[in-house]
Amino acid sequence: MPPRPELHVLADPAVVVGELLATQARAGGSVVLTGGSTPRRAYERAAALQPDWSATTVWWGDERCVPPDDERSNYRLAEESLLSQLLGPPLELHRIRGELEPAEAAAELDAALAGATLDLLLLGMGPDGHVASLFPGSPQLAVEDRRAVSGPPGLEPFVERVTMTMPVLQAARRIVLLVTGDEKADPVARAFGPEIDEEVPASLLRRARVPIEVFLDASAGSKIER
Repeated sequence: MPPRPELHVLADPAVVVGELLATQARAGGSVVLTGGSTPRRAYERAAALQPDWSATTVWWGDERCVPPDDERSNYRLAEESLLSQLLGPPLELHRIRGELEPAEAAAELDAALAGATLDLLLLGMGPDGHVASLFPGSPQLAVEDRRAVSGPPGLEPFVERVTMTMPVLQAARRIVLLVTGDEKADPVARAFGPEIDEEVPASLLRRARVPIEVFLDASAGSKIER
């Protein structure tokens, strides 16, 4: 049986996740960052607590296929709120090059991930239960023979995506989700309820060898069965 998820409902989960990122950066190893608006405060907190990331390799779990200065770019979010605040830049930075053709960017990420170990994987979750850019019912969700793929989005913004595949996400040594907002309450309850829900991509993370650590605000955690 896979381990049960660890659910934490907190007043400000981004603060705690920021502390986890800082601790990992202090120890070195690799960190996988996520996009969307939710992690900004966590990144700011992490940079303030640990401004030296020179022993850390940084990855992104997914990216929108836009240039790095585009406001929709996951890289841009991390650059503004984390990377630009550091005194010691990361040892390695594996930016997904969204300005390339999607298939080319996915192939580049796939090759870079060969033999890589992901020590801390940070993910968000969409209102449809997607993680990274693995959306419900998408062909990318079922890919098991590649480390990264490209494909269309399931939600706005409607631009092509590049994403790590589910087996890569499941293989991370530590898996952390940061989820906030009323619109996430239903998918949270489905993803982390008594049983794994095949129709909610976040739920599939629970087949990993490590417990999924889920940090929620009160709104996102409001429908969890106690």
